[in-house]
Amino acid sequence: MLIIDITRPLSGDSVVYPGDTPPRFTQEDRGLYLISELRMNSHSGTHIDAPVHYLKSGPTIDAVPLSHVVGSCRVLDVSGAGPLIDASYIKGRTGGVPRILLKTTFSGCTSFREDYPSLTMDAARYLTTTGALCVGIDSFSIEAFVCDGSVHRELLSHGCIIIELLDLSRVSEGDYTLVALSLRLTGLDGAPARVILVNKEGGE
Repeated sequence: MLIIDITRPLSGDSVVYPGDTPPRFTQEDRGLYLISELRMNSHSGTHIDAPVHYLKSGPTIDAVPLSHVVGSCRVLDVSGAGPLIDASYIKGRTGGVPRILLKTTFSGCTSFREDYPSLTMDAARYLTTTGALCVGIDSFSIEAFVCDGSVHRELLSHGCIIIELLDLSRVSEGDYTLVALSLRLTGLDGAPARVILVNKEGGE
């Protein structure tokens, strides 16, 4: 069994979305032990969006069904799509798997750029019509930098949970088991997450 960590390391040097609070960690030596104070955004690093993030109502991050973010998953390599991933890059490739991760050219990037890869509205609609429970992407957001929130609302309003800023650089297209667990922060819109893929056949 091979376990692949697809979480981006979170530190004071982590890349952040414009306007977000950069992570800041302060460690204190209290003699017998060390303890750290953390300051960060709810969407820092690899994170999960709860429906309330864009819908302003509905499940908060502590109420996201674990069944949506744990289970069979398919990684799709859409690096040839460029900055906009439309439905043509996804149709016929999901195989009925309810959790989809999108591997783009952004996995190796460590600085912000406005043309990061994102989903178009027709791609989001395609995923919701297929009953997707979760969609993840390795860029800053499932939606383009200049947007009206419609892609987020389309997915979240149909119960499709969103994972953003993954690291899929070491992952090949294929089927895996996804485990994506966020911090259980009561009443919030999202939270940093540790996300792994499990390949039972022992190969990438």
